[in-house]
Order: sequence, then structure tokens, then C-alpha cells
Amino acid sequence: MAATTNDFSKNSVNLTLLLLAIIISSIHHLPVHSLEFQVGGNRGWVVPPANDSKIYNDWASENRFQVGDTIRFKYKKDSVMEVTDKEYKKCNSTHPIFFSNTGNTAFRLDHPGPFYFISGASGHCEKGQRMIIKVMYHEESSPSTGDDHGHKSSASPAAVLALAVSKLAIVQFLLLLCTTASYLY
Repeated sequence: MAATTNDFSKNSVNLTLLLLAIIISSIHHLPVHSLEFQVGGNRGWVVPPANDSKIYNDWASENRFQVGDTIRFKYKKDSVMEVTDKEYKKCNSTHPIFFSNTGNTAFRLDHPGPFYFISGASGHCEKGQRMIIKVMYHEESSPSTGDDHGHKSSASPAAVLALAVSKLAIVQFLLLLCTTASYLY
């Protein structure tokens, strides 16, 4: 009978270790909390200098956006509009999909694919105050380098830190659970 109890204890510990290994290897598949990006970094949403009309598209291409992320436009005496591809190319602001002139606009990226933004102030779009945001499809969001899911530093540091801490806490809890289980058996 002692051999049966001992075998049961070893099987329980082995099963617990296997379960722990599966859970730890799956942690990178946990949903990523959405991040917030400030358009244009510290400059905000302003008419770019004459020699730098691609400033916003350059900024957008340096970041990796995912569904659920938010982009924040900070500006004075201006506006921001989401428009179609055709309206973007023509700097046409007569039929925006979205419009805001609050000076501090948060826009949630709610689907993968491109988003087209222009300034609604007369002449600003023609001077380069426009931007294309490309939101990754799920397959594109898996990083090959193991960084913070491809996000760059203009994301909210608090959001990135919270994600890292929560994953670390899960791993520590699981290790504690496994250790406790091995002592019990």
C-alpha cells in the first residue's frame, strides 16, 4: 500500500510540473493590454516644418500599433479627422469618418488595417499634417525578437510596466504553487 501512495504522490508532482510547464509556455499568448501613443511624440499634432512634411508617417512607421491601442492627438487651434484613402490623398476634409477639435483627442484603433488622418484646418494637410496608421493583424503582432510585442518607447511606460509585472506575478504564483505541491507529496 505504501508503494501505491508513493506512486500517486510522484504522479501528482509530475502532473503538476507538466501543467506548470504548459502554463508558463503559454504566458506569452495572454492578451496584451492596449497602449496609448502620443501622435508626433512631444511635438504633438502641428503643421510640420517645410522641409519635414513626412514627419507623421515617419513617426507612425517607427511604432507598431495593435487593435485596442489608442493614439492621442494634442494640438491648439486645429482639428483631426479620420478620412478615407481617397480623401487622404486629396487632403479632402468634407466627409470625415471621425472629427474632433477638442485639442486633446484620443482615438481608439478598433480594427486591423490602415487608418488615414488629416488636419481639418485649412491648408494644414497640404503642408504635411496628415498620417497613415497601420494597425497590425494578429499574425503580425507576434514579435520575433521577444520585445514588448513590438511596441516602441512612445507607448505609455506605465502600460508596458503593468503588463510585465502582471506576467511576472503569474509566473511567481505558479512556481510557488508547484513548490508547495511538491512539498505536500
